[in-house]
Amino acid sequence: MTSPDSAADIRLDLHHRALGDMSSGKPKRLVRALEYQAEDLQAGAFEYTTEADFLSVLRTAAATDRLVETWRKQLTRWDYNEKVAWSSHLPRTDERRADVYTLLGLGDETGKLLDALVPVSKAAGAVVISTEHKIWYTPQSLQGRPWYWPAYRKLLVDKGWPEDIVAGLDEASDRVVERLADPTAAEAYQSKGLVVGYVQSGKTANFAGVIAKAIDAGYRLVIVLGGTLNMLRAQTQRRLDMELVGRENILRGGNEYESDYADDPAWSQGKFAAFGAMPSSLGAFDIHRMTTRDVDYQSLQMGIAALEADKQEPGLPLYDPRNLHRAAARLMVVKKNKRVLEKLVKDLRKIQTPLAEIPVLIVDDESDEASVNTTDLAKPNAERTAINQKISELLRMLPRAQYVGYTATPFANVFIDPSDTEDIFPKDFIISLPRPDGYMGARDFHDLDSDLTDEERTFVNSNERAHVRSIVVEGGDEGDEDDACLEGAMDMFVLTAAMKLYREDKGGLGDRYFQHHTMLIHESVRQDDHRELLGRVTRLWWNAGYLGPAGRERLRHLFDTDIAPVSAVRADGQAVPSSFEELAPFIGPAAIRIGGDDKPIIVVNGDKDIETGEADFDKRSIWKILIGGQKLARGFTVEGLTVSYFRRRAGNASTLMQMGRWFGFREGYRDLVRLYLGRQETMGKKEIDLYEGFEAICRDEEAFRAELAQYSVTVDGRPQVTPDRVPPLVWQHIPWLKPTSPNKMYNSRLVTVRSPGEWQEPTAYPTRAVDLRHNTGLWTPVLDSLSAEPAQLSYHLREKDVTHRFSALTGRIGSAELLALVSGVRWGAPSQFAPHLDYLREITAGGTAQVDDWIVLAPQHAQPGKRIRLAADGRPYSYFARDRRRAPLFGAISDVKHRAAALRIAGSLTDAGDAGVESLVAPRRGVIVLYPIVEPEHRATLVEGVSLDPSRVVMAFGFVAPASARSDDGRVLRFTTVDSSQEGVAIIDTASGAAAGLG
Repeated sequence: MTSPDSAADIRLDLHHRALGDMSSGKPKRLVRALEYQAEDLQAGAFEYTTEADFLSVLRTAAATDRLVETWRKQLTRWDYNEKVAWSSHLPRTDERRADVYTLLGLGDETGKLLDALVPVSKAAGAVVISTEHKIWYTPQSLQGRPWYWPAYRKLLVDKGWPEDIVAGLDEASDRVVERLADPTAAEAYQSKGLVVGYVQSGKTANFAGVIAKAIDAGYRLVIVLGGTLNMLRAQTQRRLDMELVGRENILRGGNEYESDYADDPAWSQGKFAAFGAMPSSLGAFDIHRMTTRDVDYQSLQMGIAALEADKQEPGLPLYDPRNLHRAAARLMVVKKNKRVLEKLVKDLRKIQTPLAEIPVLIVDDESDEASVNTTDLAKPNAERTAINQKISELLRMLPRAQYVGYTATPFANVFIDPSDTEDIFPKDFIISLPRPDGYMGARDFHDLDSDLTDEERTFVNSNERAHVRSIVVEGGDEGDEDDACLEGAMDMFVLTAAMKLYREDKGGLGDRYFQHHTMLIHESVRQDDHRELLGRVTRLWWNAGYLGPAGRERLRHLFDTDIAPVSAVRADGQAVPSSFEELAPFIGPAAIRIGGDDKPIIVVNGDKDIETGEADFDKRSIWKILIGGQKLARGFTVEGLTVSYFRRRAGNASTLMQMGRWFGFREGYRDLVRLYLGRQETMGKKEIDLYEGFEAICRDEEAFRAELAQYSVTVDGRPQVTPDRVPPLVWQHIPWLKPTSPNKMYNSRLVTVRSPGEWQEPTAYPTRAVDLRHNTGLWTPVLDSLSAEPAQLSYHLREKDVTHRFSALTGRIGSAELLALVSGVRWGAPSQFAPHLDYLREITAGGTAQVDDWIVLAPQHAQPGKRIRLAADGRPYSYFARDRRRAPLFGAISDVKHRAAALRIAGSLTDAGDAGVESLVAPRRGVIVLYPIVEPEHRATLVEGVSLDPSRVVMAFGFVAPASARSDDGRVLRFTTVDSSQEGVAIIDTASGAAAGLG
């Protein structure tokens, strides 16, 4: 009889073999596959080939059992596969999983047990905006060739990456590679695309996967543009060398102690990828590095031999499969520096292999920095900016080059002139990566869409309360005020360091689990300011008294009022001391870990700080306070960042967002992260709140991603939106960032936005008194017609277990009357509302009307005050205090708690049991919600009982069209071409004859 242990091993071996044979294809009958594998094993193996045997194990299995882990890997792959012939259902759905079980021939009980042990991941996939492309990248086309991608995938799994995260990376990288040109095609094609991730969210992992798959498919020269700083280039080079290139390709037969990574702990710890021998000796191909961690691209010493492609069949072009798949790949990570790129361009011109034969992949990390041309080429004698010019030269020289930009701040790339064929506009695809699990981003520091008042917000329900601390410097000596705020932040840094040591010791994480613990102070980009700040921080550190009674009392107070209550509700299972006394023994070691070498602070404002190893996170454990500016503001990952102190101003959204180094993965200490932000900073003549600035950017970014997701759904297999039509979708969100030169215009104009059952909120209201008075005059009769007393309305959101309540004056307006009214509204930027107005015309006055009437709601405040009269004898109405974020645009206007009832009345939510709301519900009915706004400059002039001049009121509104008001073709957008003679050209000159005659 077989022992339990050997039975488990035999069973595991059988299932591993059977699932391995299906790993790259469709699910097949499991029992038959197990029986086939059993033929090669010992005689007793057949008793473990039945479903009954598998079922008996699943009934008592745990999610961590080896057999379950084997099934988790393969089920997750099938769940995530985007395009399969064996299922008509969408990936990551229960229906797709059911198809898997059917093909495997599994019974209901087996399926239910597997679902319980390996739940279907419902994670979002990548969002793709793309032109139609030729299908070439298929499992069949790659049969037997993949080498570097399987090795990279295995390395990630061995590092502990969850299977669903690896599967998501697999699918997202497929979406990129399949949109490149076929490297073996006889006809050259140059694809250009953009991949949009989140700040510090793992974009490098995606492009490492793309590179692995691209070279497996046949791309033989890979050029990675690795930022504008040595430190960023070196960081990218190391990551690719460690996870993709591997030890053998790095050493190339040399002594491992002479490697450029000999002083890197990860090298000696065996963390670099290894293949066992040179890949070429194992039937694959080698990767030749043209750059190393410490050395950027240099003019090659031995002529150009290192760049020459090795053709096995000289009479055939390199891209012929008989040459391509036997040739080594070249990889270089180069800095975006004019001289470096000039060397590369010069050397490429010298090689004998025809450049038109080389399949090239150019990956541009942080592609919105330096790569984008900022010169108006329409001006006389204008030249491209230096880096853009060199990238354009590379694209001209290499007709088989594919360009893929990566960024977290995509607006600059989206606004490149698409008609400039030598530039890097993503003409073929824009891919928005999903937000990764465990990622801590802008949303995690803000309470977006929260309907809670300030008084109702707690450490439990408010991200701002939990993680954000205000820097407010008022009057007096600003230096002293700032010192007080800075000392508080430094106290938090020491206290969180002690918490990390406590978790290592008492929480079971183990010694050195937290390799890095850092605080970032970012107030300026000026090196003189950094020197002054270094002096202040040094003085504060040595006077802090962390080992004495004064320092301990400050830390005790901070623990009791901040760390303890936040971690009590947000520690997510991590150890939390029951009292300050329990944490106190770890404070001394924490302070010594930070400043025991008498160097608690590192100033990072030049590459030398990295080159000397002082701030090199790869070479040593760093528990320090970092003072920095631009060098730490983009691309560079500050490991272990726990406390950020930020007062730096910026003039545009992309720059400000990239400064958010506090975004990233914070495993084991998410609850300890604190962000100290300037709330009253001076920028020019204005006083700005940096927290509000980040929130505004977050909203813009989320709106952009939401639009891409909404419009990425194909209709009849064809895209609704192609990349050249993305700019008109987004430019209204950031009107101060001009998309192209003044003498040009979009050839594609957004005409209609169909939004059945969706909340819409125009924000581009006029600023001229005459226009404001006009709009108030339009809406005043509607307000006056509303109910004498407010109705009490509510809606219970079951999934959140939250009830939204408010009172509102109510009324009804006919569809034709409402259309006439909104058609007459004046705007600060008419193009924002125009596509919505076209939709309202379509459903009201079209061939088949789809709306009968509209309910009008005018929300009223529960408390007295905040009332205005629009006429001397008029009735009072609640007004709303809102500010313009960027003229003419307001920020959010509506209150979240008003939306659910409106959505229910319009038919897009189900009955939640409120009689007041249900009395307003009817088929083919929409909702208008009115918000009379009084801007800051007029609030001070308000006198109770005295009417307000109509020119001092902004009559804002939100609306929900009937949920049934859908188009027959399913399209939500409609575009028109401005100049039909230039169909497909995205941006045209207004000076051209065709465009000049357009109204």
